[in-house]
Amino acid sequence: MGFFKGQETYSIDNKGRVNIPAKMRKNVASEAGDVFVVTRGVDKCIVAYPMDEWRKYEERFSELNHYNEKDRFFLRMILAWSEEVGIDGQQRVALPKRHLEFAGIEGKVTIVGMIDHIEFWNPDVFESYLAGQTETYEDVAAKVMSA
Repeated sequence: MGFFKGQETYSIDNKGRVNIPAKMRKNVASEAGDVFVVTRGVDKCIVAYPMDEWRKYEERFSELNHYNEKDRFFLRMILAWSEEVGIDGQQRVALPKRHLEFAGIEGKVTIVGMIDHIEFWNPDVFESYLAGQTETYEDVAAKVMSA
């Protein structure tokens, strides 16, 4: 699998269907079978993992301690929100209504590539997220990349 990267803003129809950008679609491995697992993100967005990548996370999830309160809470949240969606013949995915409501998405959606997954954002929320950062990109890049 190649890395998902880039950003696009697309229309989303009243059934929650949105095209996956071609530049991102080409990075979906054949092992994914044109299936994504969508769940709520840790920010106010929807995340979509190709099935082959999601399986790697499932392996990590199975190693969590079910007797640890934080592990149980995390598993309940991520798995309760997880649903499989397929890419249809018009290269779209149908995002579940409750996910769209959680992220406040209607009409337009900003799609962001994030290495092994794709994020779907309300365009205004994404812009607010970016504008709300307290450090500059350059400062964050220096800290993150020097580690």
